[in-house]
Amino acid sequence: MINSIKKILKKKKKDKRIKDIFKRLKRYQKMIKFVYQNKPEGTGHAIMQCEKFLKGSHFLMLLADDLIVKKNCSKEMIVLHRKTKGSVIATKKVDRKTVSRWGILGFKNKKKNSFLINEVIEKPKLSEAPSNYAIIGRYILPKKIISILKKQGRGKGGEIHITDAIKTLVNRNEKFYGNIFKGKYVDCGTLEGFINSGIKILKYK
Repeated sequence: MINSIKKILKKKKKDKRIKDIFKRLKRYQKMIKFVYQNKPEGTGHAIMQCEKFLKGSHFLMLLADDLIVKKNCSKEMIVLHRKTKGSVIATKKVDRKTVSRWGILGFKNKKKNSFLINEVIEKPKLSEAPSNYAIIGRYILPKKIISILKKQGRGKGGEIHITDAIKTLVNRNEKFYGNIFKGKYVDCGTLEGFINSGIKILKYK
């Protein structure tokens, strides 16, 4: 990746912004590690691939096709984690008619921007959904979730789903909190969404 950026720099010698980005990347180069899935096997499998790199009791996971702009959602989640000592999932309200497209959270003890999660259902029917608060791709998870993932087996589509492991831990009374984030959500997981996300992000610059 660094070599590719060097080639770009040669072509755009006068672009100070690119040079600044390159300097930042160089600073963090030794901290960035890559792991690979040879085929789609689910978010849970991806986490297991990272096991040897995870330090401490919790880790932050961000899904690349869920963008949250204007406000830093990760910082909000870290504040909530430090306050509660629990795990945290980013969430937002969605149209009730669309709940079957999302992982949906049940909750209690709702406050202005957070709540305690007591149920997790992946893509429920409208009649089975405990709320219309959907899981968005930001998580602060306990490292112990890896041992759950190794035992749980494969779910829908033959993949290992992180939602199933979270549900197991919630049922064991592990503390999980929903962070109702303040930023603007941009879904770029489809071709149409990807194109629209670029247009929206340009507006926020």
